[in-house]
Amino acid sequence: MDYRPVTPEDLQELATILPPERISTGESQLDLHARDQSAHPACRPEVVLWPETAEETARLLRFADRRRIPVVGWGAGSSLEGNPIPVCRGLVLDFSRMNRILAVREEDFQADVQPGVVYQDLNDRLRHTGLFFPPDPGARATIGGMIANNASGTRTVLYGSTRDYVLRLVVALASGEILELGTRANKSSSGYALLHLFVGSEGTLGLVVEATLRLAGAPAEVSAAVATFPTIAAAARAVFEIKRAGLNPAALELLGPECVALMNREEALELALAPTLFLEFHGTGASQLAEGLEAAAEICAAAGGIDFRPGLGRAERDRIFKARHGLGEMIQRNHPEHRILVMDVAVPLAAYGELLAAMGEEVRAHGLTAYTLSHAGNGNVHLNIAGRKDDPAEWELVQQVSGRIVRRAIALGGTATGEHGVGLGKRRYMPLQHGPSLAWMRRVKELFDPRGILNPGKIFPVED
Repeated sequence: MDYRPVTPEDLQELATILPPERISTGESQLDLHARDQSAHPACRPEVVLWPETAEETARLLRFADRRRIPVVGWGAGSSLEGNPIPVCRGLVLDFSRMNRILAVREEDFQADVQPGVVYQDLNDRLRHTGLFFPPDPGARATIGGMIANNASGTRTVLYGSTRDYVLRLVVALASGEILELGTRANKSSSGYALLHLFVGSEGTLGLVVEATLRLAGAPAEVSAAVATFPTIAAAARAVFEIKRAGLNPAALELLGPECVALMNREEALELALAPTLFLEFHGTGASQLAEGLEAAAEICAAAGGIDFRPGLGRAERDRIFKARHGLGEMIQRNHPEHRILVMDVAVPLAAYGELLAAMGEEVRAHGLTAYTLSHAGNGNVHLNIAGRKDDPAEWELVQQVSGRIVRRAIALGGTATGEHGVGLGKRRYMPLQHGPSLAWMRRVKELFDPRGILNPGKIFPVED
């Protein structure tokens, strides 16, 4: 599409909507909002704006729509597929000032929040209530960004993803209209579920300015275990059997030995250098958890497990999962001369072992440096592949390997992205995964955003 650049006259009009201290064209701010945590190239916006209310957001969108200037919403910039990179420049709306927890209704198990609230801060606020917001992507992500990407994380195997916890949204449309979607009721059969169109839409349909979230009761007891295996295939088999047995772990993470070695070095964990499962169980009592761990130990042994360490204390459990959450940064820090392509695919559980085997074959065949980390209970696998910054041919090889793995995942009945979203990195695979339904998605986009100003260049392939 043909977008207009921001002119001095535009800046003057923006100054009638926001005070000058919440408008920036300074190079440092433009650079801070030019890239996320992915390896995708940076692209500077022309202006960064900090709205503080839904009404200000709506006025900014109405202005941009009238002038045909692209707009991108910004949370924490922690995305991994280039989701908020302003590839068509224009305006970035940074929601860090809309960071209030508006209400906590303990009796309803609900909280109303603005989009800039960081999910860890919400859980800190909820700690004394016995409630928590379960989705846990690891980074200090904002609620608005989590809704935009339908984020999940280590606890998804038991608790589900962000979509499962969004009851109500207030969104600002490209036209400047403010729309309320959903209700505070815990269930509804009323009309089309427009609410769910916006969860995972990556800011291409509208911008979230308020959300009502479902909360869960914090578990009375938590127990964790570490299981090691001779091969990735044996660990994958154990994952399938644990799920089939109905043990319902709260976390079931599979890491390759290369990840374990990195965690040992960075966090002094002293774990065995082998394919490793981290298991966590939540329950109402210690005896219930002990039975679950005993059953898991038997399953892991039957699958060929080398060792099973149950009953980890909370301190050790926290150290292990802190290291697990920090793996992405550890990998980048230990390969400063490389760019890291972070793959994210998911397949049905029955195909999980086959996908892991295919990944291993690709990495070995090309002699690449790669790290396998997985939300195993969901069949969601990340492969972080390193390519030297000074070697364009190697980086091209990394992208080719990634493409073959994505296509393999789709062929196995899976998806090109399990939790990171489409952004820039996965848009080329949308026709393969969605077929004719992609055209209907485009119709939805055109209905809500007829001038195409909202996060252009994302989700839909540029070549079609």
